[in-house]
Amino acid sequence: MTTTNKQPDIVYLVDASIYIFQSHFSLYVECQSTECTELSALYGFTQFLLQFLRRVNPTHLAVAHDESLFCGFRHELSSDYKSNRELPDENLAMQLQACTEFCGLLGLLSFSSRVYEADDIIGTMAQTVRQENEGCAVHILSRDKDLAQLLVSEGDCLWDYSGNRKRFSGDIFDEYGVRPGQFTDYLGLVGDAVDCISGVPGVGPVKARALLSEFDSIEGIYSNLDAVGKLSLRGAARLPELLLEHRETAELSKLLATIVCDVTDKDEKFSNLGLQSLARGQPDLQALEIFLAQYNFPARDSERILSLAHQLG
Repeated sequence: MTTTNKQPDIVYLVDASIYIFQSHFSLYVECQSTECTELSALYGFTQFLLQFLRRVNPTHLAVAHDESLFCGFRHELSSDYKSNRELPDENLAMQLQACTEFCGLLGLLSFSSRVYEADDIIGTMAQTVRQENEGCAVHILSRDKDLAQLLVSEGDCLWDYSGNRKRFSGDIFDEYGVRPGQFTDYLGLVGDAVDCISGVPGVGPVKARALLSEFDSIEGIYSNLDAVGKLSLRGAARLPELLLEHRETAELSKLLATIVCDVTDKDEKFSNLGLQSLARGQPDLQALEIFLAQYNFPARDSERILSLAHQLG
């Protein structure tokens, strides 16, 4: 049963992995089961999600999880992509699965894929929401700068919930010097060390901003290489040669950084991502009690989680 059938003003899309791993590596989140099994990632995620629901009381919400590490389509394009990551060990894998289960117990729609990343799922949901209701704003809960490319309207924002920082389109331009719609071009030029995306050697943020200000996109740059050398920019004379030499890398880097917004067309699993399906459901408190017992949560932590969940009902 959903809590509302009304058209929302805001839809909230949650990048789950950010908050799960934040808890996993935090010195301030600690939880072990009654059998001394590590549960800090799961416990921290429950606290984040419950507190967010209490504070914001969203009517429409969905959660995206990552399970495509080393097996997604971007790894087929580049073996270096996110090669600095490690697969979760058995315990963390258990907690990740439990986090997905927990979302369902709270009446929240959640998705994951072994081909597409959470960013792609969020991008697809955002696009679907806009197609159904142009006036609806999309607020994405994440610290991942890559998701800035999904800010389309003035009301959209990238919300670092833990840091209590909201960034709108204008904030992205102030911070990076490019519009959200140019963010993939920007990353295609400067690269992204976090995801092992190389970009064009010798092209840093200053040159990238200047190029995109003048030519708008990577495609525009390569269509105007003769004009690139005439820019009033330090090192401009060498830029056409540099860009031409690394064109394949620039185009691949942009492709890797581009969020897929049509997952629905490629995977039937995501065929129902409309506004109606994103409406919040009611928590299943009885099933939640069973869940906490199944994972052997300490009594104090179980009581806290159940108390917060009861306040949502």
